[in-house]
Amino acid sequence: MRILCLADEESKLFWDYFRKDYFEDIDLIISCGDLNSSYLTFIETMTSIPLLYVRGNHDDSYRDKAPEGCVCIEDKIVNINGVKIMGLGGSQRYRAGGRNQYTEKEMLHRYKKLKKKIWFNKGIDILVTHAPAKGFHDGDDLCHTGFEVFNHIIKKYEPKYFLHGHVHMNYGRNFPREDVIGKTRVINAFEKYIIEI
Repeated sequence: MRILCLADEESKLFWDYFRKDYFEDIDLIISCGDLNSSYLTFIETMTSIPLLYVRGNHDDSYRDKAPEGCVCIEDKIVNINGVKIMGLGGSQRYRAGGRNQYTEKEMLHRYKKLKKKIWFNKGIDILVTHAPAKGFHDGDDLCHTGFEVFNHIIKKYEPKYFLHGHVHMNYGRNFPREDVIGKTRVINAFEKYIIEI
C-alpha cells in the first residue's frame, strides 16, 4: 500500500497546480493536521482516494466545517486493507480554550480508552498524530513539546510507522524528516511525504 502523508502546509503541487496523474499509484491519503478543510476536501474530491485525518492545534474550524468526504480517525483504530491505523490528534495545551490542545494527562486518558481496541486489533501498524513524541522531533516551547505517551505506545506496540506533523521543516535543520524509534519509522509529514507498507 502506497500512502501519501500530509501536514501543516498546503502543497502548491496539489492545490494550485493539481494533476491527477501525481496520485495514480497512491492508495490512501493521511493528514496529520493543520491543513485547510477546503484543501483536504479538494484533494479527496479530485482523486476519490480515501483520505483519513486527525486534527491539528489550528483546526478549530473543523467543528463547523469538517473536510467533506474525508474520515476523521481521532480516538479510533481503522482497518484499511489489513493495515491498522490509530489516530490521536492535537498538541500540548498552551492556551486556555484551545479545542485541539491536551495536557499529557488528557492524552494519556485518550490512549487508555483505546487500549481494548488495540488489543482486539492485535496491535497497530500506523500511529497518526499531530504532535511528535516527547524528546523526539519536538521543540523546546510548550506548544511544540511532544507527548510522552506516544513514546510508550511506540515502545509497547512497535507500529511500523509513526506519522506526525506540527514541527515544520522550515523551522530549521533540527527537525529531521525521517527517523527511527526502535522498530518504528518516524515520519514528519510536513507538506507531503510518501510511505509504503
